[in-house]
Amino acid sequence: MQGNPNAMVQFVPLIFIFVVFYFLIIRPQMKKQKAHQAMISNLKKNDEVVTSGGIHGTIINIKDKTFVVRIDDNAKIEIDKHCVSYVKKQRV
Repeated sequence: MQGNPNAMVQFVPLIFIFVVFYFLIIRPQMKKQKAHQAMISNLKKNDEVVTSGGIHGTIINIKDKTFVVRIDDNAKIEIDKHCVSYVKKQRV
């Protein structure tokens, strides 16, 4: 008679795969998301930003969920806060 392997031993590869996914995919994505959220919360008026769509502009007004960005002398647009990709130059 052959005995059945322990049920816990069968789950070890599955647990190992989850741990690898956590450290290679989930954890770095969470750190990146926290850094992006911190960058957005630190933005101030007159900071130069680039949106996810590639629009370069200067923040002229900050609202609850949006920024008003000046992209030219007479052109202003309102964008969602999460659409800011990175800051080109921060106000000193």
